[in-house]
Amino acid sequence: MTIFITGMGMITPLGEGVESNWRSLMDAKSGIKGITRFDPSGFPVRFAAECPNVDPLPIDNQSPFIARQLATLKGRLTAIALQEALTMANVDLSGPRVGICLGSEAARPDLALLANRKKEGKSPDLADLDALSPDAPVKLIQFMTGATGPTSVVSTACTSSSQAIGEGLLQLRRGEVDAMIVGGVDVLVDPLMVTGFSLLGALSTRNDDPEAASRPFDSQRDGFVLGEGAGFIVLENEKRLGGREPIGRLSGYGCSCNAYRITDSPPDGRGAAQSMRSALYDAGLRPESIGYINAHGTSTKMNDASETRGILSAFGQVGSRVPVSSTKSMMGHLVAACGAVEAIVSMLAVRNGYLPPTRNLDSVDPDCVLNHIPHEPIQSDIEHAMTNAFGFGGSNGTLVVSRC
Repeated sequence: MTIFITGMGMITPLGEGVESNWRSLMDAKSGIKGITRFDPSGFPVRFAAECPNVDPLPIDNQSPFIARQLATLKGRLTAIALQEALTMANVDLSGPRVGICLGSEAARPDLALLANRKKEGKSPDLADLDALSPDAPVKLIQFMTGATGPTSVVSTACTSSSQAIGEGLLQLRRGEVDAMIVGGVDVLVDPLMVTGFSLLGALSTRNDDPEAASRPFDSQRDGFVLGEGAGFIVLENEKRLGGREPIGRLSGYGCSCNAYRITDSPPDGRGAAQSMRSALYDAGLRPESIGYINAHGTSTKMNDASETRGILSAFGQVGSRVPVSSTKSMMGHLVAACGAVEAIVSMLAVRNGYLPPTRNLDSVDPDCVLNHIPHEPIQSDIEHAMTNAFGFGGSNGTLVVSRC
């Protein structure tokens, strides 16, 4: 069964909207700056990839729940990215044959706020409890669309939204629904996350040059950059498509588990390779059919080398020839939202015939030798693109998007 992409929406540290983000990627702009969300003085890392400040969308008949959601950054990012996807799809997505599958992590409330409330003898209010729930954005999407089909949340760290998109694909193929709203959202730039990832030694510490901090596959990389954002995709089967022109196809999905360590990837990249092989098989494609890989490419020593070996293993003789880039070099790491955002970027590469670059790739690490796209985009008429997402905890997800 052919599954079509009919709508896409996103907001990232590069800005609001699919086309705006694409132009920034083509110009190799960076969305990584000094932290403004809180005072980072005294923190080991004082920069991140923050989304632009956004106002709540005007939504009719707001319930108290929606009002609380739109008061949070996570809710506002969800609403903005979703609204763009709905506008692009231009179709009614209400009713029992429309499902939702979202990649989302539990939100982290302001710990200082909760501590002060406890000190004052107050209990957390409803807004605090809403914020803690990973499925809060799903409820918001239900209110915004009227979709009453099956809903689910995938919470597998950096793989969350990639697997959410894949699960939506499977539901459509099984005939459970005729359309799916899939994607992910995450908000990470807060004191707790900066402290936690700093203690793990996972973050770049280039405080003197934030825009050069995310440098996937580069020999001087020293960690990833925390980001935030949202990306949503509308998937529909052929029966619902009617006479509308789709953007492209979601043609393959693969996933795997490393069964290795919580934060480390297997040095040989076997989990990543298994995920990529599964996606190729699911799409009915041979490795040489893939014209571009949007790599997970976090800019950590371990991940980039492991992913490189995974690509070379999964793609065999053509592994050193397929063009590869990591857009995290410009957007930072959006964690639960990265798979969805990067799937949209991959679909744009197929549609537009240009492949985005890896910013800051000045000297390729000998352990990461692939057919990289450094600094500037390249023109390439491709039919299929692959995008990878590999998460803390050992989960892996790979998607293949294709031209119609």
